[in-house]
Amino acid sequence: MNLAPWCAIQVRRNREIETSRLLREKGYEQFLPLYKICRRRANRVIELETPLFPGYLFCRYDWEVRSPIVTTRGVLRIVGMGNRPAEVPEEEIEMLRRTLDAKVDVEPWPYLQKGEVAYLQSGPLRGLHGIFEGFDRKFRLILSVTLLQRSIAVIAEPEWL
Repeated sequence: MNLAPWCAIQVRRNREIETSRLLREKGYEQFLPLYKICRRRANRVIELETPLFPGYLFCRYDWEVRSPIVTTRGVLRIVGMGNRPAEVPEEEIEMLRRTLDAKVDVEPWPYLQKGEVAYLQSGPLRGLHGIFEGFDRKFRLILSVTLLQRSIAVIAEPEWL
């Protein structure tokens, strides 16, 4: 089965979930990585799902037929160079999916290009590699989406490294 590559789509901020739903309803395979945050409201704390990469989502589509994508409410542009969309490597999408499916703590993080690379040998994220950062007897694994120049941090147990 020959699948179209993943592309990044820039969307209106605070409209990521709605735009993702509209693309799904049009029959496109889309991926909007979300994480949970807690917000205090008056007399209670609520848990919200919010995009890991505000203003962006990922979608597979035929590059030659992009009109239904760009005319979707909330879409600002397809990330790319000239008329050609930039491809997001399948490995980066899979890394994001595995991380979110593993139900580990994850949060947005500043994009890192350099650092000590760590490889996870065990645990729910076994096989992933990223930039290692230690703090207070805990370890963060920084995983990046190169095209967007954005990263996420995952709290990793020392025995996973």
